Amino acid sequence: MEIQTQLNRFRGMLAPVLETNAFYRQKLTEAGIKHPNDVQTLTDYQQVPFTTKEELSADQVSHPPYGTNLTFPLAQYTCLHRTSGTTGSPLRWLDTAESWDWWGKCWGEVYRGAGVTSADRLMIAFSFGPFIGFWSAYHGAQQLGALIIPNGGMTSEQRIRTILSNDITVLVATPTYALRLAEVAEQDGINLSENSSVRVTIHAGEPGASLPATKQRIETGWGARAYDHTGATEVGAWGFMCEPQAGIHLNEDEFICEILDPETDTPADEGELVITNLGRVGMPVIRYRTGDFVRLKSGRCECGQESRVLDGGVIGRLDDALIVRGLNVYPATLENIILKFPDVQEFAGRAYRTETLDELEIQIESTNPHPDATAAAVA
Repeated sequence: MEIQTQLNRFRGMLAPVLETNAFYRQKLTEAGIKHPNDVQTLTDYQQVPFTTKEELSADQVSHPPYGTNLTFPLAQYTCLHRTSGTTGSPLRWLDTAESWDWWGKCWGEVYRGAGVTSADRLMIAFSFGPFIGFWSAYHGAQQLGALIIPNGGMTSEQRIRTILSNDITVLVATPTYALRLAEVAEQDGINLSENSSVRVTIHAGEPGASLPATKQRIETGWGARAYDHTGATEVGAWGFMCEPQAGIHLNEDEFICEILDPETDTPADEGELVITNLGRVGMPVIRYRTGDFVRLKSGRCECGQESRVLDGGVIGRLDDALIVRGLNVYPATLENIILKFPDVQEFAGRAYRTETLDELEIQIESTNPHPDATAAAVA
């Protein structure tokens, strides 16, 4: 989407936000933005102040339970979810009926990218707690018209039987749980790659499906194509994988996405992803620092879409990077390297410093009867 089209939508969102959203009205007016027409160009937009998770969390602590980032009266909100809390105190996030439909629309791009249609049968393998990711996947599948098979509260064994007896064609799950289901099935003598109808797996909630080694393990275990998707509770489902699977497309119809050098805050080909969502007027985020480290892929995707593509999806969290001998090392990078060895089941890493050098210690759990050989190969 052209930047001027995005800015038109941004100004449309600013009108009610500046009028009734106490959090952003104060933040934007202090920056000299008092009317939507104050943001006419990309240069104007780049003067809009950043939003951080720490600000939003502090606002909810000061004004419990939901903070002041609310554009409408509380009675207009219909859904409540919260962040996982892995990077701080959990944020509570509210959606109106309109913004919840917008969430479903964003997931529609995820499904279309993976070739999922109304003819598919889905299992969204999730406990359906307060985490938004799979609730929104469910709503998106409803909008698509696909058949969704309920499975909340089931054991892994029960889910496997349900997948087989209902001819499930699409599995939506975390990468870890998709691998766990394949492992449980194998222990029961079931080869899911041969005995299930699953042709597509879609993943969310954690890194993995954009990492070649993990992706290959999922695809081998299920005999299906594994697709990644990216998003955040407070932001939305901002990225999806297309059929060529050359990276993660930015959903630039619904989000203004910037990649900024974390030290200079200037545009760069790799750096921190900063996002404004355009369809969540009731509780928006504007120039939100996601903390995700990403890298743009050069050229246009062979699928023909004009949206920009991230090479490898989210490479890591800026606050998760281990600095070892001057190099930033991300856990996801380690996972991709180590899990290329098929006999490695689990691993753990520890960074530490001796008197003179940074060191990185990796411990592995291997099925090899001679684990020292695997350790030597990994090293």
